[in-house]
Amino acid sequence: MEDFEVIEGNVTSPKGFLASGVFAGIKKSKKDFAIIYSEKKANAAAAFTTNKVKAAPVILDREKIANGEAQAIVANSGNANACTGQRGYEDACSMADMAAKHLNIDSGNVLVCSTGVIGVTLPMEKIAKGIELAVQSLSKDGGKEAAEAILTTDTFAKEVAVKFNIKGIEVKIGGIAKGSGMISPNMATMLSFITTDADISKSALDKALKNTVKRSYNMISVDGDMSTNDTVIMLANGVACNPTIEEGTKEYEVFYNALLYVNKYLAKQIAKDGEGATKFMEVNVVNAPTEDDAILAAKSVVNSNLVKTAIFGEDANWGRIIAAVGYSGADFSQDSVDIYLKSNKGLIKVCENGGYVPFSEDKAKEILSEKEISIIIDLNAGKYEALAWGCDLSYDYVKINGSYRT
Repeated sequence: MEDFEVIEGNVTSPKGFLASGVFAGIKKSKKDFAIIYSEKKANAAAAFTTNKVKAAPVILDREKIANGEAQAIVANSGNANACTGQRGYEDACSMADMAAKHLNIDSGNVLVCSTGVIGVTLPMEKIAKGIELAVQSLSKDGGKEAAEAILTTDTFAKEVAVKFNIKGIEVKIGGIAKGSGMISPNMATMLSFITTDADISKSALDKALKNTVKRSYNMISVDGDMSTNDTVIMLANGVACNPTIEEGTKEYEVFYNALLYVNKYLAKQIAKDGEGATKFMEVNVVNAPTEDDAILAAKSVVNSNLVKTAIFGEDANWGRIIAAVGYSGADFSQDSVDIYLKSNKGLIKVCENGGYVPFSEDKAKEILSEKEISIIIDLNAGKYEALAWGCDLSYDYVKINGSYRT
C-alpha cells in the first residue's frame, strides 16, 4: 500500500501556490502564457536538457537555480526562444525582469521557460502583454489554465496531485507537464512544473527530483529526437509547516515515493499523447544484471522506430525488439532472452532463449490490437528491472511534423 493518496488537482493543490494561463497572441488562438507563483520564496531544484544546443531560457535558468531558490515560473508556448543568440538570452532576462516587477519580487527568483518553434525571436510586446494578463489572473484555481497554456501539439492537458502525511501533517505535491513530439531520453521537448508545500531541505529536494527524473521523464520516447528546451522545475515552499525533511529519513522515503508517482504519471501522459500516436507502449526489462543494464535495454527498445512501427502495424515482429536490446549496450546473453507481448487481450511469449518459439500470430495480433501494449523482456541474467514508456509511430506523426511551423 502506498503512503500517499492521489487527488484531483495540479500545481495549485499545495498550499501557498497560485497560477494562471492566458492568451497573449503568441499562438493564433489558444492560451500561450502561464505563471506559477509561490506566495513565499521556495526551495527549488531543476533538471534540464542534455542537448548541447540549449535554448536561452535553459541557459538562464541553469544560472538562476544555482542557489536553490525561486518564487515564480513564467512560461510561454508557441516560440522556443532557441538558437536566437544574445538577443534570445536578453529576451529571457527581460521576461524574468518584467514578471518580477509585476509580482514585486526579486528577478533572481523568477525562472523562465519557452516551448514552440526554434530559431525565431520572441515577440516581446506579446510577452509583456502575457505577463501583465497572467499576473492579474493569478488564482488558487489557475493550475488548470496554466496546464493548458504550456501546450503545443499536445491534445490534452497533463496534471496530477497527491497528498500524504509527514509526522501527522498533511503535505501535497502537484504537477503539470507538456510534451507530445521531440520526446526522447534523456529529457525531451517537454516542460514539467512540480510544486509542494512540504518543508524539505535544498539538498534533499535536489536529490529527490534528480533521482525521480531518471526513472520517469528520462524513460519516455515518442520519436527519438531530443529538444533544446527540456526543463523540469520543482518548488517547495514549506507552507505545510511539517518538520524539515532530510535525506536518509523515513520521511524522505515517503516524499520520494509520492514525487516518483507524480513524475511517472506525467511522463506516461506525455508518452500517451505522442504526436499522431494510436497506441501507448510500456517496455519492462526484468532480471537484468544491473539497473543500468535494464535501463539501457528498456530505453533502446522504446526508442526504436522499427519497434514503434511494428506496434502501429500490430505486427509481432520480436526480431526488432531483440535487435534493439542487442545494440543498447546492456550486458546480457542472447541465448537467455525471453520476450512476451501483453495487453488486456492476454499474454503471449514470442521469443524463447533468444530464438523462435511457436506462437499464434492471430493471438499476437489480437493482443497488439489494444490501445495499451506491454513488451516484457526477460534477460534471465540478474535481479534488476526498469520500465520505459513510449508510443507507436504512425502516418499522422509525419503529417503533423511535415507542417509544424505552419
